[in-house]
Amino acid sequence: MSEEIVLDIKDLKSHFFTAKGEIPAVDGVSICVPPGKIIGIVGESGCGKSMTAMSIMGLLRHPGKVVGGTILLNGRDITHLSAKEMSKVRGNEISMIFQEPMTSLNPVYPVGRQVCEAILLHQDVSKAEAKKRVIEIFREVGIPEPEKRYNSYPHQLSGGLRQRVMIGMAMVCKPKVMIADEPTTALDVTIEAQILRLMKKLCREQGTSIILITHNMGVVAEVCDYVYVMYAGKVMEQAETFELFEHTQHPYTQGLLKSIPRLDTKAERLYAIQGMVPNLLHLPEGCNFCTRCDEASERCFREKPGLYQTGVEHKVRCFKYKSGVSADGK
Repeated sequence: MSEEIVLDIKDLKSHFFTAKGEIPAVDGVSICVPPGKIIGIVGESGCGKSMTAMSIMGLLRHPGKVVGGTILLNGRDITHLSAKEMSKVRGNEISMIFQEPMTSLNPVYPVGRQVCEAILLHQDVSKAEAKKRVIEIFREVGIPEPEKRYNSYPHQLSGGLRQRVMIGMAMVCKPKVMIADEPTTALDVTIEAQILRLMKKLCREQGTSIILITHNMGVVAEVCDYVYVMYAGKVMEQAETFELFEHTQHPYTQGLLKSIPRLDTKAERLYAIQGMVPNLLHLPEGCNFCTRCDEASERCFREKPGLYQTGVEHKVRCFKYKSGVSADGK
């Protein structure tokens, strides 16, 4: 991965303080995002992907709180900025696309005016200039008849067009980093392919770095340059995309890949990882994955493994690779 880093997250910890106890939703996550690359964060529901994104964006609310680590954006630590300071960064230097646009767009305002607000908030331009930019970005993200769609309300647009509006809103101020939290989950496969091609185009042409959060390994293989596999709040494996798929090492990642339906094999029962993601209030004493792992040893139930370096760009949180160099001092 490039030494030049736009977003550098180190040992990020975000906990929820509840009446039943402290929940480590994000537990020591480190992510490096180079310029113009698409970084994938993949894992099952409840593994901490979205909480990592919300922590980066400063959107965690009570009872959640960032309790450790640093988030460096263009070399500036934004971990503990005030709400007012973060509002100047959010949408301007770093933006986010949420999974369901209907929950993010105001239903009683035209979509064009909503995107205009993002420009007027962060840049010193007239309303006429802002409107012109919105129509331009609508055209760039593939919205037909952008002048007409400027005055459309969210309910008048299809799911694919609403998601394009959200991408336009995220890109209109040309941020250095864009976080996309499962942006294609609610779309059919044809529209999904169009949205993914659009994201790759924006990344290539504008140099924007993208963090793509998904549970779909096929999407990861298609668009990502580097991948982080998360489980129960921790990164279990990380590598360049080709390396991850060709030399999968962690049993959890292997399980995710084996559970994908394939057309080139005879019909047989689809593989499923046994058990469920553990309750974060009652994590195993050892490895977070030990209770579901087919290869777990006694040591896995007693001790927590470190993140071991097994290649130039490959790290794995598993005792099978302890002979490698520990990447997190464990």
